[in-house]
Amino acid sequence: MMVTSHAVVGVALTTPLLFVAPELAPVAALAAFAGGVFPDLDLLVGTHRKTLHFPLLGWVVALPLLAVAAASPTAATVGLAAFAVASAVHAGMDAFGAGEELRPWERTNPHAVYLHARGRWLRARYWVPYDGSPHDMAVTLVGALPGLVFFSGSVRLLCALAVAVAAPYALVRKRLPPYFERIV
Repeated sequence: MMVTSHAVVGVALTTPLLFVAPELAPVAALAAFAGGVFPDLDLLVGTHRKTLHFPLLGWVVALPLLAVAAASPTAATVGLAAFAVASAVHAGMDAFGAGEELRPWERTNPHAVYLHARGRWLRARYWVPYDGSPHDMAVTLVGALPGLVFFSGSVRLLCALAVAVAAPYALVRKRLPPYFERIV
């Protein structure tokens, strides 16, 4: 899935805070946006969907942080919890998508995301057939709605930017592999 999908889904997960702790919701939303992006930094530092993706172990970090945030809700505790939850959700979401390959619609690589606890790759489910697919764009649009409707300021701007980046990428995604091959 596109990093924009993960980022805005992270924001969407923080929407309930608007009703229980509205003063903490913007911090949580911004942290969740960052947490949704964070796992994909492994594109730059290691094996993608393995180095910084933790679909199971991410929850070992996220759940205690959620408990701390619930017991002592401050900007720092809620922000850390939101970041960790969005990061864990990102890693789990990747199992619903395509394999890690240049042309995922060809389904040549069944590896979706690495499960460190088991020492193996989770199989791609193809519910979202490939990054930039119409399905993926729908995830971005639906995920961005809470940020666009219920939040203001930086959160709304980031969600709008995510949609603005995702839409043209989705339009040209299937035409990009030859260019990526030349670069790599």
